[in-house]
Amino acid sequence: MHPDLKDLLQDLLHGAWSPFFWAGLTLGLYALARVINGWRRRWWSSPLLLAWLGCLAAGLLLQASYQEYLSGTGWLSMLIGPATMAFAVPIYDQRHLIRRHWPVLLLGIAAGSTIAASSAWALADLLALPADLTHTLETHSITTPFAMAVSEKIGGVPQLAAIATAITGLVGAVIGEVLLATMKLRSSFARGAMFGMGAHSVGVAKAHELGSEEGSVASLVMVLAGLANILLAPMILAFAQAL
Repeated sequence: MHPDLKDLLQDLLHGAWSPFFWAGLTLGLYALARVINGWRRRWWSSPLLLAWLGCLAAGLLLQASYQEYLSGTGWLSMLIGPATMAFAVPIYDQRHLIRRHWPVLLLGIAAGSTIAASSAWALADLLALPADLTHTLETHSITTPFAMAVSEKIGGVPQLAAIATAITGLVGAVIGEVLLATMKLRSSFARGAMFGMGAHSVGVAKAHELGSEEGSVASLVMVLAGLANILLAPMILAFAQAL
Protein backbone atom coordinates (compact mmCIF):
# COMPACT_ATOMS: atom_id res chain seq x y z
CA MET A 1 0.00 0.00 0.00
CA HIS A 2 1.22 3.49 -0.85
CA PRO A 3 2.63 5.24 2.29
CA ASP A 4 0.41 8.32 1.82
CA LEU A 5 -2.71 6.16 1.46
CA LYS A 6 -1.71 4.12 4.49
CA ASP A 7 -1.21 7.29 6.56
CA LEU A 8 -4.59 8.59 5.38
CA LEU A 9 -6.34 5.39 6.45
CA GLN A 10 -4.60 5.41 9.81
CA ASP A 11 -5.61 9.04 10.35
CA LEU A 12 -9.17 8.23 9.31
CA LEU A 13 -9.53 5.22 11.61
CA HIS A 14 -7.35 6.12 14.58
CA GLY A 15 -6.26 9.74 14.15
CA ALA A 16 -7.67 13.22 13.83
CA TRP A 17 -10.45 12.20 11.44
CA SER A 18 -11.56 9.21 13.52
CA PRO A 19 -14.49 11.03 15.24
CA PHE A 20 -15.96 12.04 11.88
CA PHE A 21 -15.56 8.51 10.55
CA TRP A 22 -17.42 6.88 13.45
CA ALA A 23 -20.17 9.49 13.47
CA GLY A 24 -20.71 9.11 9.73
CA LEU A 25 -20.62 5.32 9.93
CA THR A 26 -23.17 5.21 12.76
CA LEU A 27 -25.61 7.57 11.05
CA GLY A 28 -25.12 5.85 7.70
CA LEU A 29 -25.76 2.39 9.13
CA TYR A 30 -28.87 3.64 10.92
CA ALA A 31 -30.22 5.22 7.73
CA LEU A 32 -29.57 2.01 5.81
CA ALA A 33 -31.22 -0.05 8.56
CA ARG A 34 -34.35 2.11 8.35
CA VAL A 35 -34.58 1.42 4.63
CA ILE A 36 -34.26 -2.32 5.26
CA ASN A 37 -36.86 -2.15 8.03
CA GLY A 38 -39.28 -0.32 5.76
CA TRP A 39 -38.83 -2.99 3.11
CA ARG A 40 -39.06 -5.94 5.47
CA ARG A 41 -40.69 -5.33 8.85
CA ARG A 42 -39.38 -8.09 11.07
CA TRP A 43 -37.77 -8.14 14.51
CA TRP A 44 -34.36 -8.80 12.97
CA SER A 45 -34.67 -5.75 10.71
CA SER A 46 -35.00 -3.32 13.60
CA PRO A 47 -32.74 -0.28 12.94
CA LEU A 48 -31.65 -0.48 16.56
CA LEU A 49 -30.36 -4.02 16.07
CA LEU A 50 -28.86 -3.64 12.58
CA ALA A 51 -27.05 -0.37 13.30
CA TRP A 52 -25.71 -1.74 16.59
CA LEU A 53 -24.44 -4.97 14.98
CA GLY A 54 -22.93 -3.01 12.09
CA CYS A 55 -21.00 -0.69 14.42
CA LEU A 56 -19.87 -3.64 16.52
CA ALA A 57 -18.62 -5.50 13.46
CA ALA A 58 -16.79 -2.40 12.20
CA GLY A 59 -15.15 -1.84 15.57
CA LEU A 60 -13.92 -5.43 15.75
CA LEU A 61 -12.75 -5.48 12.14
CA LEU A 62 -10.85 -2.19 12.44
CA GLN A 63 -9.59 -2.99 15.96
CA ALA A 64 -10.94 0.29 17.29
CA SER A 65 -11.33 0.97 20.99
CA TYR A 66 -14.61 1.99 22.58
CA GLN A 67 -13.09 5.38 23.43
CA GLU A 68 -12.33 5.96 19.74
CA TYR A 69 -15.93 5.19 18.89
CA LEU A 70 -17.22 7.51 21.62
CA SER A 71 -15.00 10.34 20.37
CA GLY A 72 -17.23 10.61 17.32
CA THR A 73 -20.59 9.53 18.69
CA GLY A 74 -20.61 10.92 22.23
CA TRP A 75 -22.61 13.93 21.00
CA LEU A 76 -25.49 11.58 20.25
CA SER A 77 -25.81 10.95 23.98
CA MET A 78 -26.48 14.65 24.44
CA LEU A 79 -29.70 14.18 22.47
CA ILE A 80 -31.02 11.85 25.18
CA GLY A 81 -31.93 14.85 27.34
CA PRO A 82 -34.29 16.45 24.78
CA ALA A 83 -35.66 13.00 23.94
CA THR A 84 -36.48 12.44 27.59
CA MET A 85 -38.31 15.78 27.79
CA ALA A 86 -40.29 14.85 24.66
CA PHE A 87 -41.73 11.88 26.54
CA ALA A 88 -44.01 14.36 28.30
CA VAL A 89 -46.05 14.63 25.10
CA PRO A 90 -47.60 11.10 25.15
CA ILE A 91 -48.35 11.47 28.86
CA TYR A 92 -50.29 14.68 28.20
CA ASP A 93 -52.04 13.25 25.14
CA GLN A 94 -53.15 10.15 27.05
CA ARG A 95 -54.08 11.84 30.33
CA HIS A 96 -57.62 10.49 30.00
CA LEU A 97 -56.22 6.94 30.12
CA ILE A 98 -54.33 7.78 33.30
CA ARG A 99 -57.49 9.09 34.95
CA ARG A 100 -59.53 6.09 33.85
CA HIS A 101 -57.03 3.27 34.52
CA TRP A 102 -54.63 4.65 37.11
CA PRO A 103 -55.05 1.74 39.61
CA VAL A 104 -54.26 -0.85 36.92
CA LEU A 105 -51.39 1.23 35.54
CA LEU A 106 -49.89 1.72 39.00
CA LEU A 107 -50.13 -1.95 39.89
CA GLY A 108 -48.82 -3.15 36.53
CA ILE A 109 -45.84 -0.77 36.49
CA ALA A 110 -44.94 -1.62 40.09
CA ALA A 111 -45.17 -5.37 39.43
CA GLY A 112 -43.28 -5.19 36.12
CA SER A 113 -40.49 -3.01 37.50
CA THR A 114 -40.10 -5.18 40.59
CA ILE A 115 -39.95 -8.42 38.62
CA ALA A 116 -37.48 -6.97 36.09
CA ALA A 117 -35.10 -5.52 38.70
CA SER A 118 -35.25 -8.50 41.08
CA SER A 119 -34.74 -11.09 38.33
CA ALA A 120 -31.72 -9.15 37.01
CA TRP A 121 -30.31 -8.90 40.54
CA ALA A 122 -30.83 -12.65 41.14
CA LEU A 123 -29.11 -13.55 37.86
CA ALA A 124 -26.20 -11.20 38.55
CA ASP A 125 -25.84 -12.64 42.05
CA LEU A 126 -25.89 -16.18 40.65
CA LEU A 127 -23.12 -15.30 38.19
CA ALA A 128 -21.19 -13.37 40.89
CA LEU A 129 -21.04 -10.21 38.79
CA PRO A 130 -19.45 -7.06 40.28
CA ALA A 131 -21.72 -4.45 41.84
CA ASP A 132 -21.50 -1.96 38.96
CA LEU A 133 -22.64 -4.57 36.41
CA THR A 134 -25.40 -5.71 38.76
CA HIS A 135 -26.76 -2.18 39.09
CA THR A 136 -26.47 -1.74 35.32
CA LEU A 137 -28.54 -4.84 34.58
CA GLU A 138 -31.20 -3.80 37.07
CA THR A 139 -32.23 -1.02 34.68
CA HIS A 140 -32.63 -3.24 31.62
CA SER A 141 -36.43 -3.07 31.53
CA ILE A 142 -36.84 0.71 31.13
CA THR A 143 -36.21 2.65 27.96
CA THR A 144 -32.69 3.90 27.19
CA PRO A 145 -32.80 7.56 28.36
CA PHE A 146 -34.29 6.58 31.72
CA ALA A 147 -32.10 3.48 32.04
CA MET A 148 -28.92 5.50 31.59
CA ALA A 149 -30.07 8.10 34.14
CA VAL A 150 -31.09 5.48 36.72
CA SER A 151 -27.94 3.44 36.14
CA GLU A 152 -25.77 6.47 36.83
CA LYS A 153 -27.69 7.25 40.01
CA ILE A 154 -27.35 3.75 41.49
CA GLY A 155 -23.71 3.13 40.56
CA GLY A 156 -24.07 1.34 37.24
CA VAL A 157 -22.48 1.95 33.83
CA PRO A 158 -24.79 4.10 31.65
CA GLN A 159 -23.25 2.98 28.33
CA LEU A 160 -23.74 -0.69 29.21
CA ALA A 161 -27.26 0.09 30.41
CA ALA A 162 -28.06 1.35 26.91
CA ILE A 163 -26.87 -1.95 25.42
CA ALA A 164 -28.83 -3.99 27.96
CA THR A 165 -32.04 -2.09 27.24
CA ALA A 166 -31.58 -2.53 23.49
CA ILE A 167 -31.22 -6.29 23.85
CA THR A 168 -34.17 -6.44 26.26
CA GLY A 169 -36.37 -4.49 23.87
CA LEU A 170 -35.59 -6.72 20.90
CA VAL A 171 -36.03 -9.96 22.83
CA GLY A 172 -39.18 -8.62 24.52
CA ALA A 173 -40.77 -7.72 21.17
CA VAL A 174 -40.14 -11.24 19.83
CA ILE A 175 -41.50 -12.90 22.98
CA GLY A 176 -44.47 -10.52 22.92
CA GLU A 177 -45.44 -11.74 19.45
CA VAL A 178 -45.34 -15.34 20.69
CA LEU A 179 -47.44 -14.46 23.75
CA LEU A 180 -50.04 -12.71 21.60
CA ALA A 181 -50.38 -15.79 19.43
CA THR A 182 -50.60 -18.06 22.47
CA MET A 183 -52.71 -16.07 24.93
CA LYS A 184 -55.14 -14.48 22.45
CA LEU A 185 -55.36 -11.19 24.34
CA ARG A 186 -58.41 -9.26 23.11
CA SER A 187 -57.92 -6.11 25.16
CA SER A 188 -56.00 -3.45 23.27
CA PHE A 189 -55.08 -1.92 26.63
CA ALA A 190 -53.53 -5.21 27.81
CA ARG A 191 -51.65 -5.74 24.55
CA GLY A 192 -50.20 -2.25 24.61
CA ALA A 193 -49.25 -2.42 28.28
CA MET A 194 -47.50 -5.75 27.74
CA PHE A 195 -45.28 -4.35 24.99
CA GLY A 196 -44.66 -1.04 26.76
CA MET A 197 -43.56 -2.67 30.00
CA GLY A 198 -41.75 -5.68 28.57
CA ALA A 199 -40.00 -4.23 25.53
CA HIS A 200 -40.09 -0.41 26.03
CA SER A 201 -39.24 1.56 22.85
CA VAL A 202 -39.02 -1.47 20.55
CA GLY A 203 -42.27 -2.72 22.07
CA VAL A 204 -43.92 0.65 21.43
CA ALA A 205 -43.05 0.39 17.74
CA LYS A 206 -44.48 -3.12 17.67
CA ALA A 207 -47.61 -2.04 19.53
CA HIS A 208 -48.24 0.71 16.96
CA GLU A 209 -48.29 -2.00 14.29
CA LEU A 210 -51.19 -3.64 16.15
CA GLY A 211 -53.26 -0.46 16.46
CA SER A 212 -53.30 3.16 17.55
CA GLU A 213 -54.68 2.43 21.03
CA GLU A 214 -52.11 -0.31 21.62
CA GLY A 215 -49.35 2.09 20.60
CA SER A 216 -50.67 4.88 22.81
CA VAL A 217 -50.94 2.61 25.85
CA ALA A 218 -47.48 1.15 25.23
CA SER A 219 -45.98 4.66 25.05
CA LEU A 220 -47.74 5.69 28.22
CA VAL A 221 -46.66 2.63 30.19
CA MET A 222 -43.07 2.93 28.97
CA VAL A 223 -42.84 6.58 30.03
CA LEU A 224 -44.53 6.10 33.41
CA ALA A 225 -42.32 3.09 34.18
CA GLY A 226 -39.22 5.15 33.36
CA LEU A 227 -40.31 8.05 35.54
CA ALA A 228 -41.20 5.74 38.42
CA ASN A 229 -37.79 4.06 38.26
CA ILE A 230 -35.94 7.38 38.18
CA LEU A 231 -37.80 8.57 41.28
CA LEU A 232 -37.75 5.33 43.28
CA ALA A 233 -34.48 3.60 42.32
CA PRO A 234 -32.16 5.69 44.57
CA MET A 235 -34.49 5.23 47.54
CA ILE A 236 -34.74 1.48 47.00
CA LEU A 237 -30.96 1.21 46.68
CA ALA A 238 -30.41 3.17 49.89
CA PHE A 239 -32.90 0.97 51.72
CA ALA A 240 -31.23 -2.21 50.42
CA GLN A 241 -27.78 -0.98 51.48
CA ALA A 242 -29.11 -0.18 54.95
CA LEU A 243 -30.29 -3.76 55.49
